[in-house]
Amino acid sequence: MALLLNLETATTNCSVCISKGSEVILLKENNAVNYSHSEQLHVFIKEVLQEASLSFSDLNAIAISKGPGSYTGLRIGVSAAKGLCFSLDVPLISIPTLESMAHQVQLEEGELVIPVLDARRMEVYSTVFNHQFEKISETRAEIIDENSFADYVSEHKVHVVGSGAAKCKDVLTHPKFKFDASIVPSAKEMAPIAFEKYKKGQFEDVAYFEPYYLKDFVIQSKKKPSF
Repeated sequence: MALLLNLETATTNCSVCISKGSEVILLKENNAVNYSHSEQLHVFIKEVLQEASLSFSDLNAIAISKGPGSYTGLRIGVSAAKGLCFSLDVPLISIPTLESMAHQVQLEEGELVIPVLDARRMEVYSTVFNHQFEKISETRAEIIDENSFADYVSEHKVHVVGSGAAKCKDVLTHPKFKFDASIVPSAKEMAPIAFEKYKKGQFEDVAYFEPYYLKDFVIQSKKKPSF
């Protein structure tokens, strides 16, 4: 059975797990607000391998959460994953961040889940999934207003989950909306998705793979003083 290393760094949660097939063997994560992935990620990788009595050479593939999410977090995670793939000569598997978030919700038939990651102001990154976790909308950055997701909530109970759920709750008042801002992306939910991709040989080109930022990263320069 394939052994996979799953890395999630798209948000504040630095999350690493080892999985055998679709089963999680060991998980380490820390949802720190200060984005300490650069200090924690490689430590967590070493610790999960040691505690599972495994070595790097035992790994069959590396899975990475590809975004959308934090520019800095995604760069750190993808760089680590690509470095491991090159050094170990194993394939790279990418998992959409919002898809793994959706799998944290228990859905009944006919219900929908919309993972939302907080962007700027009233903007979120979102995708809509049905109760079988099939994507029924494109991933996009959108500004939330009272009409957002109205086409879905007219016929379905809709779970809005993730860091953007709080701002959505203030605007979306239809009773069929249910909100949970506590859900964060985790390597735990990546494991079964990654294993399915592994079995199907759905791998990325390690040399050319880039995170899915969704929006361009803009560096805010300090204004020069006027004289």
